[in-house]
Amino acid sequence: GAIHFAALKAVGESVEKPLLYYNNNSAGTLSVLSAIAQSKCRRFVFSSTAATYGEPTTMPIREDTPQLPINPYGWSKLVSERMALDLRAALPDFSCALLRYFNVAGAAANGTLGEHHDPETHLIPVILQAALGQRKKVVLFGDDYPTPDGTCIRDYVHVEDLVDAHIVVMQALQPGDARAYNLGIGNGYSVKEILDAARQVVGRPFEIEIGPRRAGDPPELYADPSKIQNELGWKARRTDIAQTIESAWRWHQAHPRGYEA
Repeated sequence: GAIHFAALKAVGESVEKPLLYYNNNSAGTLSVLSAIAQSKCRRFVFSSTAATYGEPTTMPIREDTPQLPINPYGWSKLVSERMALDLRAALPDFSCALLRYFNVAGAAANGTLGEHHDPETHLIPVILQAALGQRKKVVLFGDDYPTPDGTCIRDYVHVEDLVDAHIVVMQALQPGDARAYNLGIGNGYSVKEILDAARQVVGRPFEIEIGPRRAGDPPELYADPSKIQNELGWKARRTDIAQTIESAWRWHQAHPRGYEA
């Protein structure tokens, strides 16, 4: 079987450089699928994204929620999903699983693996960089959303739970299968809740600035992950956001320059 993780995934960058995203994400998936079609490999597990759903009108997001992306990143992944499904229709013994990730967070419990992006755009690493003095402040993009505390709500799934899901799905795939699963914890945390939890974990002050809303940021996005639990028995075990942040904080402290250190 093949698991295809590789992609560019910054929403803002995809708006500025759409062809880069279609070339890397969609054409890259085409290359992987072409290689599979010419080989004996017949199981394909794909890293997709909740961004394929766009701005759903109802929460939580189910696998049958309409997929209407609102940026090139989401479209580049939806095109990749389509290609996998079309190949499955053409090759009777080919099977695919489309795993739609929500916000992946945290670091490996043993301290070996963590998040390192350049530039960093993910909320939790940005907060931890501010706590380490590597950036002056955390900019909170909008505090006037129609949510209980005015900030955006997202579903944060721990990276180690995500890994476990891939193993479970790969083992379950049967010839001819086409499966799609949301990978999340099933409830959302607001940006302010993340900031509060991070303050408790790091035990040191960091500056927060309220900035304008980002284009294309829906107020709430969180999964209904019950389909994969009902069908395959997988559910996220690491659902305490403070523990997720704590695992990331350990890694960032040990690797202040990311993988360069």
